Amino acid sequence: MRSAAVQQDYEVLASKLREISSLGGISGLLGWDEMTMMPAGAVQSRASQKKALASVLHEKSTDPVLGELLSKLEQADLQSVDAYQQANVREASRNYRKAVALSEELVRREAGLESRGYQTWVQARQAKDWKLFAPVLKEWVAARRERAAAIDASKPPYDVLADDYSTGLTADRIRTIFDEVKAGLLPFLAELRSKSTAPESSWLMGNFETDKQAELCKEIALALGFDLEKGRLDVSVHPFTGGAHPTDVRMTTRFQAQDVIDGIVGTIHETGHALYEQGRNVDHDGLPVSNAAGMAIHESQSLLWERMVGKSRPFATFLLPKLRQFFPEAFPEDKTDADLYRALNVIRERSFIRVEADEVTYPMHIILRFEIEEGLIDGSIDVDDVPGIWRGKMKEYLGIEPEDDAEGCLQDVHWSAGLFGYFPTYTLGAMSAVQIFDAAKQELPGLDKDMALGDFTKLREWLREKVHSVGSLHPTADDLLLAVTGKPLEPQIFLRYIREKYSEVYKLS
Repeated sequence: MRSAAVQQDYEVLASKLREISSLGGISGLLGWDEMTMMPAGAVQSRASQKKALASVLHEKSTDPVLGELLSKLEQADLQSVDAYQQANVREASRNYRKAVALSEELVRREAGLESRGYQTWVQARQAKDWKLFAPVLKEWVAARRERAAAIDASKPPYDVLADDYSTGLTADRIRTIFDEVKAGLLPFLAELRSKSTAPESSWLMGNFETDKQAELCKEIALALGFDLEKGRLDVSVHPFTGGAHPTDVRMTTRFQAQDVIDGIVGTIHETGHALYEQGRNVDHDGLPVSNAAGMAIHESQSLLWERMVGKSRPFATFLLPKLRQFFPEAFPEDKTDADLYRALNVIRERSFIRVEADEVTYPMHIILRFEIEEGLIDGSIDVDDVPGIWRGKMKEYLGIEPEDDAEGCLQDVHWSAGLFGYFPTYTLGAMSAVQIFDAAKQELPGLDKDMALGDFTKLREWLREKVHSVGSLHPTADDLLLAVTGKPLEPQIFLRYIREKYSEVYKLS
């Protein structure tokens, strides 16, 4: 029998956690509005609103009664509650320890920096001038060092920050994985340059009405399973997915008139995030276990849909008739789905922009960001030196140098919100996506045929069962991968996938 006292304490805890979750949802809506529809003149008022809400959230999250409940439950025999409830206690305890370590002053300061940082980044990006953004980034670096020291001064600051995005992740673990990826990718890129035959992709460029692009992308998102009754699709400077709740998921994308594929890929990517959010566990609504298992796993879902699905041969079979339907003049009948598949997978070695990069060069974009932001946090890199270091690493890893800061160190929004430790999750997610999709293909015979016909139901429901609804049941991303694929993250699985796929696409012997 369940212990009545333990169950009663758990129910009181759950009530408090749901209230915190609801307040977090309000914060999510404020952030979404700020990046999509808020008038430019509302920057100061929005900063004040976010500061006020951050104070309320901090107060609720550090409530001593919450701490007492968690302490009692941690010391109790939790065999009387199920695995999901045990995970709620574990995750809530972890979050509480971090919250009580932070002063209200720091929390309010970071909330204000988030609004000011975003608006400053937008202005600096438009002006292509890092110097306009540098002062606010220096404030963010100082605030994040302060945060890390308050939470756990015994650990390297970057480790504490990275743990916010993927539990247990450390700089050493990231560096070990990324060194293995660099060792595998750089020689393969050199081989592709010297020995391969690049696919013809110029026919994908043209003049595409953005209104029609938006209509096409909406149709694709719906085909993948995005539920408009529980979400919406808008446009922003930088594509993202946010919102307030699994029943209120807000995703955005962007369009380029000359490149229809860019908008499609961005939409598929964000739909992957949105499907994760809409598939969260309703039985534990508002509780920590229903949250995603860290950003690396969240990225695995967006990148699985973007790359394993959206850039696959079966998807090209599904997509080509739709392109002809919306843009009949641009896609001649002599082009086949095989041509489209190869064109979708062209390696853009001259691409300076991370979100436009292909899956072979993309990890190098992430690795250089990790190396720079780790240096910013540990003090080995100064904010003012970032543009030069960025150009140097781009030349070393990709053989190109950005002409200005907008296509270089100002292209991403992340640092404007203080998201140090976030970037590595993109490539960790890409590797996780390969492992998860391999497992799906083994368990779902006929998956390629289904995708070619535009039927993504089996894959979506498999992911919902194995990943989305599981949430944070498992303590770490590796634990989840072990449960889903039988193995923790293994970089060599990703490297093998890249070599096999692109050796075929580029006709390497």
